[in-house]
Amino acid sequence: MLTDTRKSPYAKASPPDSRAVVWTDGFWRDVEQTVFSATVPQLRRMFDCADISHVVENFRIAAGEREGVFDGTVFGDGDFYKWMEAAMYSAVRTGDSRLLAELDEYIALIGRAQQPDGYLSTKQIIGEKSGTGASRMGDINDFEVYNFGHLFTAAALHYRLTGKVNFLSVAERTADYLEGLYEEARRKGEIQTAVCPSHYMGLIELYRVTGKDRYLRLAKEAVTLRDSVRHGLDDNQDRLPLRRHRRIIGHAVRANYLYAGVADLYMETGDPQYREVLDSVWEDLLRSKIYITGGCGALYNGASPYGNFFDHQLVHQAYGYAYQLPNITAYNETCANVGLVMWAYRMFLAEPKAQYFDIIERVMLNTNLAAVSLDGLRFFYENMLERTARLDYELVWKRHRTDYILSYCCPPNLARNLAEASEYCYAQSGDIVYTGLYGSCRAQLVLAGGAAFTLTQRTEYPSDGRIVFEVSEVKARGAAKLALRIPVWARGASVAAGGKRVLLSGEDEGSYYEVPLALSEGEKIELMLPMEIRLTAADDMVEEDRGRAAVERGPLVYCMETADLPEDEAGRGMSGLWLAFGDRESFLPEELEIAGRRIPALRGRMRRRSAEERTAGSALYRRLEPAQFTEVPVTMIPYYAWDNRSAAREAADDGTEDEMRIWFPVLWS
Repeated sequence: MLTDTRKSPYAKASPPDSRAVVWTDGFWRDVEQTVFSATVPQLRRMFDCADISHVVENFRIAAGEREGVFDGTVFGDGDFYKWMEAAMYSAVRTGDSRLLAELDEYIALIGRAQQPDGYLSTKQIIGEKSGTGASRMGDINDFEVYNFGHLFTAAALHYRLTGKVNFLSVAERTADYLEGLYEEARRKGEIQTAVCPSHYMGLIELYRVTGKDRYLRLAKEAVTLRDSVRHGLDDNQDRLPLRRHRRIIGHAVRANYLYAGVADLYMETGDPQYREVLDSVWEDLLRSKIYITGGCGALYNGASPYGNFFDHQLVHQAYGYAYQLPNITAYNETCANVGLVMWAYRMFLAEPKAQYFDIIERVMLNTNLAAVSLDGLRFFYENMLERTARLDYELVWKRHRTDYILSYCCPPNLARNLAEASEYCYAQSGDIVYTGLYGSCRAQLVLAGGAAFTLTQRTEYPSDGRIVFEVSEVKARGAAKLALRIPVWARGASVAAGGKRVLLSGEDEGSYYEVPLALSEGEKIELMLPMEIRLTAADDMVEEDRGRAAVERGPLVYCMETADLPEDEAGRGMSGLWLAFGDRESFLPEELEIAGRRIPALRGRMRRRSAEERTAGSALYRRLEPAQFTEVPVTMIPYYAWDNRSAAREAADDGTEDEMRIWFPVLWS
């Protein structure tokens, strides 16, 4: 289990055992196989190579087994622990005993690098050995506690998956070091807030897996001590005491990790003030600061929306003002999106509502899958919603995926998220089985009342909305219900069970519909989710999307790429055309093949107005002239599949001649 809330007194749901649910075929099975066969080995090569990331080399130098100096990113240790999570899943799912043994070798190396007092961060260990490097806890931007947190989480998962304590013992020694650090902080009355606070989640997972109260106390203290920070920043969410948080602001990865950890803490303590904070910032996110793709953290750089001219605070990779959701410069760091899944999952375990899994599905099927190429080998750090051929300024990151990114935090975070996707299939509460992500899978379930059975799910989702559940291998009977998630977009959904079909009402959209299970062999329940192709508009306060629409079908957001324009227009790209939706436009599903994968595309027609190319000498403003529109055939593909058809040009340059767009103007006749 990613997190085990079975004994958490204020959790209302818990996951089945990690080994109890497996993808059998279809969409998510394809994703999982790509991660296991391509992404996990690719990332391992990057971490192993001293000339690329230098990460494993840093552990060897820290352990005294190599000569050299620290190199690479200060958060490389933590990123390696994330990769280890993905590798653990790969090894256990595929029965790869060799990979499991190699993971044990990495764990032994990490243990040899660890200092006698439990401290474990390679930059500082190497610096201490040479006498010329960085000192411990001298700069929060050295990410030491971030590295600790990912160590805790990976070690707890390793124990749950393998039953071995070798990694867990390393993590506990580091937690003991952190405990001493906090004792010193109590005497001083202040501690620096850790950036990207993964340690809240990590400490609580240590508590859950060991049952040692000291780790829960340490997590509480970590959250309490952050309120002692003087001159805190909105960027780091520590300008205000945690209990006063009502809006989501600042660095998006830091925010999502923080609130995921607070949700964990709430499930152990039941503190109502934590619950109020969580509900408030969650509502603020959904109301005004999340993209249609589920991406979050819109800004490269900006100013705190709650500062003023005389109290100016810079923010980066951040949530900005309400409704501030640019498309071309959308940041949406992949780590922030992974962090949102972790936060939403914990919100669901605390209070099982469909809205949380609706968000998990939106994020994972759209922006998270878009962050990695279909072959599993190349990655986006940030996730824009529009790419244009001409850009009069330079962005921080390349505008196409690449195999290695200097800040290599996102690829291993994404790898573990996708490798662990089966964790999000089901959750349990008493005699209820809640559905999460839909996909063909098999689950061996044991409910609190004693019912034990296998539940098989068969579906072509997200291409098709028919999902069939079948009960088999009933080992013990008892009360059992299947709670079917009805996505908020699923207008006209229906459920067939016991020979009857029920057409659900609008009140069922965005909620769970419970079906009693008789637990008879071969019992079937069919959920039909209409996969209506729909145009979606944004709130008028989203200035960049005012008067525009996007196309969605089921849970997927669609986009258009240059490659899918009519042949005679593709040379000019979308910047040389003016494409718009009319009020009678229609699209039909059509399957395409991209990079060897079957892709559920849409084919239809849009309206086009020819437009002059912008040039350096053109006016910023010009007279509006009447225009004539013609219809042209177009194809749209899921956002997750974009940027997979220009590898040759990208190898020579950066591929930016290929354009992509989600939002298009709407013309009403």
